[in-house]
Amino acid sequence: MNIFIKSTAAVAFAICLVATAPAQTTNAVNAAKEKVVYVPFDFTVAAEKAKKSVVYIEVKSGGSTSNKNQQRRGRMPDRMEDIFDIFKGGMFQFDLGPKEGKGSGVILSNDGFIITNNHVVKDADEITVKTYDDKKYTASLVGVDPSTDLAVIKIDSKELTAAELGNSDQLKVGEWVLAIGNPYDLDFTVTSGIVSAKGRNKLNLIQDSKPIEEFIQTDAAVNPGNSGGALVDVHGNLVGINTAIYSPSGAFAGYSFAIPVNLMKRVFTEIKNNGSLERVGSLGLEVSEIDESLAKEKKLPIHKGLLITTVQDGSICDYAGLVPDDIIMEVDGKPVSTFEELTTARDQSRVGQTLNFKIMRDGEVKNIPVKLRKKI
Repeated sequence: MNIFIKSTAAVAFAICLVATAPAQTTNAVNAAKEKVVYVPFDFTVAAEKAKKSVVYIEVKSGGSTSNKNQQRRGRMPDRMEDIFDIFKGGMFQFDLGPKEGKGSGVILSNDGFIITNNHVVKDADEITVKTYDDKKYTASLVGVDPSTDLAVIKIDSKELTAAELGNSDQLKVGEWVLAIGNPYDLDFTVTSGIVSAKGRNKLNLIQDSKPIEEFIQTDAAVNPGNSGGALVDVHGNLVGINTAIYSPSGAFAGYSFAIPVNLMKRVFTEIKNNGSLERVGSLGLEVSEIDESLAKEKKLPIHKGLLITTVQDGSICDYAGLVPDDIIMEVDGKPVSTFEELTTARDQSRVGQTLNFKIMRDGEVKNIPVKLRKKI
């Protein structure tokens, strides 16, 4: 069953005009119909579709990894909890014996490639995967990307149900989403919520020297064991990989964070094809974010964008021909007005790719191709 969510004001207004303006009424009603948004009365179809591509992951590791875990947990920021580490025993469990942990993953190909979080399989000696039909497989680690906290594992099967991928760029704040995973050993649990925010960064959730954070924030209930599981839209399409929660206690407290599927896709493809991810190097820019105050001070012709203050010699942007006082307006057709938006455009690109920088120089708009090189 479907319900229709739509402001009925336009329809009601059109009906009131029937006696005086039938032609206008018809046009108004037709226009109103075109704007009707279909929202599922429940999420049974989406849940059933998505659950088939979610897996349950168990890992075992020897005592030799415990010191690494101790050091990593010791750096955890206050109240920002790593779901998987909590499940293994909390921030300060320093037992030197063998370790066992549990998490989730998402099937991305019919022949056994699965995406999960790096922190789920990090240091694992054995990885076991259970699919929705209760079959168990031994998995091998294909590769990891600590910067995004993503990892790819592989099981030997040719008859798996791969997730259908959505578009996280088109996801809107307030949109319904489902979180699917295996919290507290409760296999294939589905919870629902809405997108609370997008592009969350500077959270220090990813334990890497150069983390890439661009999280989708939701209020869908996510708990220890959900790490690596699916965040899907109301059509059952994958839009994110559940990764972390904000919690003072280790249990869900209203906020969870997922890696956007558009970022995940590039990482997955690179690891699947090459076994690792080659990172793009620094653009070599220092910029100032333009607001009305800066525009007035510098007498700039526009009030939005990034003003280049420094270009490092020999850097990517130096070779491309960018110079101080250029104003970056767009990168590959997307407006940029913050430094984070600029670095996101870089991080979502690959080595060898050419990005089109739309800039303003001396009042004239130019398009500058910027070829990306690997990080040295």
